[in-house]
Amino acid sequence: MYPPKYHQEDDIKKMITVIEEYPLGMLVSVLDGKPLVTHIPIIYNHKIRKLVAHIDKYNPQVATLKDRAEVTVIFSGPDAYISPSIYTTTQLPTWNYIFVHLTGTITLINDKEEAKKTMIAMTEFLEGKEQKFVLTPDNKRMEGAINYIQAFEIEITHWEGKFKLSQDKVIQDQLNAKEVLKESAKRDIDDFVEKMYFK
Repeated sequence: MYPPKYHQEDDIKKMITVIEEYPLGMLVSVLDGKPLVTHIPIIYNHKIRKLVAHIDKYNPQVATLKDRAEVTVIFSGPDAYISPSIYTTTQLPTWNYIFVHLTGTITLINDKEEAKKTMIAMTEFLEGKEQKFVLTPDNKRMEGAINYIQAFEIEITHWEGKFKLSQDKVIQDQLNAKEVLKESAKRDIDDFVEKMYFK
């Protein structure tokens, strides 16, 4: 297990918070010795204590998603470069981050009505409290789309939190690094997004 023990987080509630705040996960599986990775929204269902998601049926990774197949899911929280200039002690530059790595087994959802329920539940969660859009069971676009997705659940067999937050530094340095992480998460990305959209 890496990074070192003091960067490992065992609190499942904190890990669930990361999943809920940063639900775009990386689904990782292996086909013929080659790792396959797909970035998809994945939600944590508190009632069944499982991850729930769906993937395009034409994605090559679907071939690896058999019942009881093992997968890894990675959720990325905030991260930031930490300059030695913010510390009260002499340090080297580093990078702080919050990740959650989960291992689990797949259960495919092949019933169309059950698959629709997962899409509705995901939309409800992602829309948040304001619910500007409500996906209803009779939505015609969903009726067509349901034939092109593979819904599934993941029973979590192993939780691993990787929270590198300067825990090996003195308290004041930890607090200073926390502020840098918060500021990094709030940074203005207008110019960056414009560059991605327009050539």
